Amino acid sequence: MLMPKRVKHRKVHRGNMRGRAVRGNFIAFGDYGLQALEPGWVDSRQIEAARRAITRYVRRGGKIWIRIFPDKSVTAKPAETRMGSGKGAPDHWVAVVKPDRVMFEIGGVREDVAIEAMRLAGHKLPIRTRFVTRATAPKPNMTVQEQASAEAYKEHLEQTEYTATGGALDADGEDANKAEVVESGDTQAAAEEQ
Repeated sequence: MLMPKRVKHRKVHRGNMRGRAVRGNFIAFGDYGLQALEPGWVDSRQIEAARRAITRYVRRGGKIWIRIFPDKSVTAKPAETRMGSGKGAPDHWVAVVKPDRVMFEIGGVREDVAIEAMRLAGHKLPIRTRFVTRATAPKPNMTVQEQASAEAYKEHLEQTEYTATGGALDADGEDANKAEVVESGDTQAAAEEQ
């Protein structure tokens, strides 16, 4: 699970989650993302559960980016403890998520695979989410050259054929990531004699 190595202050104020995300509200690395629609605290266990759901669905295809990090400690007092005697001990870590924040990104897979993977991940999170693409959550202040390269990459994705597992196909129509089949001992010995 994710947590900071060290922090300046062990216990922090609760804070507020007013307003929308002004940073991290666009797709920066992948082709598709999962965007928050409401504010909330996302626990490190929930982030890990969502990551596992995405990884399990796409199997070995594609690459996943986690765009949020649980850097806020949440304290808790033991059960059946009387009021007073100070703030409780740090219990777990959360990431503060505001609306429009892109929490997960994925690249190198077909759109239908990405949609289903993000749907499964959204069920693990305590807030409402939506699926976004580079077109629906573009990087702000993109130059003309960046827009052209993004469109060229999108065309490349549309032209590339994918297997059911989300891996790319080579020129012969075979799975490019598939391992070579090792011949049995008898066939190998016969091949060596020739």
